[in-house]
Amino acid sequence: MKIMDTIIVAKQITMDEIKNLANFWFGDFVKAVVDLDLQIMAVGGELHADQEAILLARQSKLENLWGINLYPGLSEKDWIEFDSMINIRPRQNNRSRGIENEKTRKDIIELVTKLIKQ
Repeated sequence: MKIMDTIIVAKQITMDEIKNLANFWFGDFVKAVVDLDLQIMAVGGELHADQEAILLARQSKLENLWGINLYPGLSEKDWIEFDSMINIRPRQNNRSRGIENEKTRKDIIELVTKLIKQ
């Protein structure tokens, strides 16, 4: 059995690469954690917390990390889901698994769009 690791995306990758990761991990989606400050993301793995730990070990700061799910088979409008346990951050006024701040959601969409070539 082939083991697929979490990848760090700092330069643009293709949607086909995201589809391959999704197929390997969950079939129709893949988990990712974005770092809005460093403009990178970790993609692949079972838990957002694992990706978060990888980015923290690479000098990311917790307050800049947000968990998302990517559904490459869905339309551009629907393929990014803002849902992760790591997003629950009352000290940052985020009290749910979603991302409540509209600007943060917009920044995430911009970063993901920049890093993943449709």
